Amino acid sequence: MKKILLIVLLVSSLGAFAQKDTSWTNSGLIGINGAQSGFKNWAQGGENTLAATANILLEAHYKKDKNVWDNMLIFNLGTSQIGDGFYKKTEDKIEFNSKFGHEASNNWYYSTLFNFKTQSLIGYEYPTDTTEIMISGFLAPAYIKFGIGMDYKPNKHISLYLSPATARWIVVNDQRLANVGAFGVEKAVLDTAGNIVTEGKMLKTEVGAYLRLSIEKDIFKNVNFATILELYSDYLTNPQNIDVDWQVVITMKVNDFLNAQIKTHLIYDDDTPVGIDDNGNGEFDRFGPRTQFSEQLSLGLVYKFGAKN
Repeated sequence: MKKILLIVLLVSSLGAFAQKDTSWTNSGLIGINGAQSGFKNWAQGGENTLAATANILLEAHYKKDKNVWDNMLIFNLGTSQIGDGFYKKTEDKIEFNSKFGHEASNNWYYSTLFNFKTQSLIGYEYPTDTTEIMISGFLAPAYIKFGIGMDYKPNKHISLYLSPATARWIVVNDQRLANVGAFGVEKAVLDTAGNIVTEGKMLKTEVGAYLRLSIEKDIFKNVNFATILELYSDYLTNPQNIDVDWQVVITMKVNDFLNAQIKTHLIYDDDTPVGIDDNGNGEFDRFGPRTQFSEQLSLGLVYKFGAKN
């Protein structure tokens, strides 16, 4: 958690410094969403539930002459509990984006992009109600992208970034996960007795083509639509298998401090195997890439500051 606070303080300090320059536009959002249900002597039955999610969004945008520089930090962390069971993560994301561009022609910019994604806490799989197995953690995985390309910005609501040369690094900063080849890194080499001869690699390097489409716009009064679609093809391994990361957020404003939000997140990553139960007995028979999908509906408090670019 200290790492998260350090990142937030750093970006906030940069934002405070940037405000002295009128070329900068800074904004932010802090929100808390929650849900709760309780039962006592309830004849129809039911289990107590408690869920909460914290959201932080910080943005700093620079525009002067033909140069533009867009920066965004996202931190989301959610948890829930049903009955007397474990507290389980429902959302966990740290993402930092930085994109610098120089205008080439009308609405087109020569651009470089840096993207970093990871999570803050350990992630678990729950094979039963009383057991948990670690399957991820801070920097396990982490995804780092650096690319050179063109950015098409017809207006302040839309950005389409195209890069034929983007390097991606997959970091798995946990040796146990690296040894089993989690998230696509090279797994450990074993002898015939199952003993480790060579530890698994904790870093995988890819080079490929990258597309990032971002849209944010008020589609109705007090209804904001935002989406980010990312497509990536690794030239070095199975370039025909395109990784997809698509996020959609619809925010419905109730008043200045209260809103309702719908989030969906679809992922297909050829490097991330998912357990597959072929016969429906509750046990994984094999592992392979699969479409991952999450959806959340929440109501909560939100505080906004600064001005959008």
